[in-house]
Order: sequence, then C-alpha cells, then structure tokens
Amino acid sequence: MDPVKIPRMSKAEYDSLIRRQYVSRIAFCAGEHPYIAPFMYVFDGKFLYFLSTKYGRKIEYFKSNPKVSVEIEEYTPDLSAFTFASLQGFLEEVKDAPQKKKVREQFVEMIRKKGLSPHVLSAFGHSHADPPEVIVKEERSMVWKLTGVKDIVALQNG
Repeated sequence: MDPVKIPRMSKAEYDSLIRRQYVSRIAFCAGEHPYIAPFMYVFDGKFLYFLSTKYGRKIEYFKSNPKVSVEIEEYTPDLSAFTFASLQGFLEEVKDAPQKKKVREQFVEMIRKKGLSPHVLSAFGHSHADPPEVIVKEERSMVWKLTGVKDIVALQNG
C-alpha cells in the first residue's frame, strides 16, 4: 500500500500562511548539528525580516554561514488540520538605515495588531516595561532579511 502524501500548497496559500503567522523557526548551519531557534518575523509580501539580539550562538553561526532553513507552521490543537512552509535561503544583515527603521516599525505594528504581551520585547533585547516603540528608537537588535530562497516546501493536510 502506498503512503498518503500531504498535498502541496499553492504560492497564494503559503503566502497567506506566512501573513497570518508571526513566529518561525530558523535552522542555522552549526557544524556537526544544526542549531534551531524561534524568531518572530514580519513579511512585506516579498521578503521575511527578523530581529535578532546581538548576542548568542546564532550570531556566530550566522557570521560563519548565512545559509538557513526557515519553518513556519499553523495547526489546530488536535492536529486535525496543519500547514507548514519551509524555505531554504540566506540571511543577510540589513544595514540601510531607512530600511531598518521601516522593518522595526513593522514589528511595532505587528506587536500592537496581534495584541502580543510586552514580554516579547525581551526577544529583541528590551525590557517588558518598555513600550514597543523602543524597538525603533534603540537599535539593540540586528535586522535580518531572508534572501536567495532556492526551495520552498509548503504542505497542508486538508
């Protein structure tokens, strides 16, 4: 008996998944074993952007090899419905000041729109006592952009 294959998603379907969600997992090349970490992201319709604190293992892995896999998923609590997209590409540090500011503003907007806890600010190097706008005013994090996406696997169970 042949296994049942999970159907692929169209570009419109996985773009919709990416727009609905805001947490991903990034797998970094880390020598013998990959290193996986959760990252919040914003999507401008073409690129995924991430904010990263300026410390931790991910920084050394990023600097030594910017190739990554990014995974975004959505599922019901009982797993009766699930979707995921996996994108293989490169992380690139955004250095252009106006572009960095725009991405940071998108993060503030996303935090407010989704009604996220102030505790998410710690993921960007800030205190939960700070207002979200501190992300724009103080550059305690790096801005990364996913580029050179060579392969996208996006599946949904129905």
